Amino acid sequence: MAHPENFDLAHMGAVELFTPKFEESLHFFRDLLAMREVERIGDSAYLRCWDEYQRYSLKLTASDTNGVGRTLYRTTSEDALQRRVAAIEKAGLGHGWRDPEVGVGPSYEFEDPDGHLMALYHETEHYVPDDEDRPALKNQAAAYPGRGINVRRLDHINYLASDVTACGEFWSDVMMSRESERVALDDGGYGARWFRFHQKSYDVVYSADWTGERGRFHHFAFAPDSREDILKAADICLENGIYIEYGPYKHAINQTFFLYVWEPGGNRIEFANAQARLILDPDWPVVEWSEAERAKGQAWGMKTVATFHTHGTPFVANQEEIDRAALEGRAH
Repeated sequence: MAHPENFDLAHMGAVELFTPKFEESLHFFRDLLAMREVERIGDSAYLRCWDEYQRYSLKLTASDTNGVGRTLYRTTSEDALQRRVAAIEKAGLGHGWRDPEVGVGPSYEFEDPDGHLMALYHETEHYVPDDEDRPALKNQAAAYPGRGINVRRLDHINYLASDVTACGEFWSDVMMSRESERVALDDGGYGARWFRFHQKSYDVVYSADWTGERGRFHHFAFAPDSREDILKAADICLENGIYIEYGPYKHAINQTFFLYVWEPGGNRIEFANAQARLILDPDWPVVEWSEAERAKGQAWGMKTVATFHTHGTPFVANQEEIDRAALEGRAH
């Protein structure tokens, strides 16, 4: 169990996303979401949300497949970095130190029990706006774009896992994060677990992968400013031929107002208004939901769309047929 006083992790700093349709995916993030490209190295474009204090939020990489690459997490201090590195090495999941790269200083690379690649760092490069995006307000990282979906920052990430229980123990006991909510299965274990670093209700989520595969990806989320921005995002995606999977609607768990879409490379992306609910109680207990409670659907009664449980990246064999069967009620 995580120590209540330990907050060694600050936030998710950046995430790498693989796409087999690089130009289409780049258009989605840069033009529809109003992210700014700040660097292009090899097959990767580095993009930022307008109010991220660091240099970039997303590393978009051309690939033969889709899915998530390495996720970067910033620690609250250099001492915190060394504490978490020692714990990861003791758990036998460390890969070692990496040299400084775009936007970050030395980082320690590791994997979770399901094989997802991650890294911790503390030293970071703060974004310096130029004449094109210098803000009028000095407490803002860059100028408000005023176009597209206007994603302000990264919010959270959801990994698929072959063993949700083991991954949850890792984030609780090794990473020392706090669990906020979870779904308990009737036959034991957990179907999903939500973890937080500070007062946000969650930063990292694990959901059971029905395929049994390791290291796959469910989604990551951007935070716009309001519910109205998420409603506008649905219209923008509709007009631009972006597949809307689910929402806009409100989750029961953690009460997030959401919209899920599939970007052109096939990866699921969420727009989430999660900051409306904060956990201020330092002794807040874990909220546990049963399978029966989960089956009731989302906050206002809508059932979860079937592909939410079948679609993940990288794709498994016959992924499109599996998703189609789920929509038609023929899935497992």
